[in-house]
Amino acid sequence: MAISHELIIDAPVERVWNLTMDVEAWPDTTPTMTAVERLDDGPLQPGSRARIKQPGQPARVWTVTALEPESLFVWETRAAGLRMTASHRLAAAGDGRCRNTLEIELAGPLAGVVGRLLGRRLLKTIATENEGFRRAAETVHS
Repeated sequence: MAISHELIIDAPVERVWNLTMDVEAWPDTTPTMTAVERLDDGPLQPGSRARIKQPGQPARVWTVTALEPESLFVWETRAAGLRMTASHRLAAAGDGRCRNTLEIELAGPLAGVVGRLLGRRLLKTIATENEGFRRAAETVHS
């Protein structure tokens, strides 16, 4: 099961990408993140890990599985019976704007149940995160 949210941001892809890669600053961008702690050094790359604390949830370690500069960032975490994969897809939308698509995919034996129980909440969460990226990118002065 996949849930996605797309938003056109009035900022260049490069600016939105830089915000996306600064995962430790996400709690300043969105209320859906309480804390993000990198567990390794250097730029994000496949295999990089971060511990994320979100309101009302236990902290989870997310591992980067794919990264294509200025276009794709994917990471995943696992819980009992569930794998969650989160992706950030960026693309030019014309006139210096960015199309930012956030998606969470649920897989595993509990994916259907979790999706039915939390699908609306997950959509609200990623929409809130996307709005946070929009607000941050559009208020940055270069």
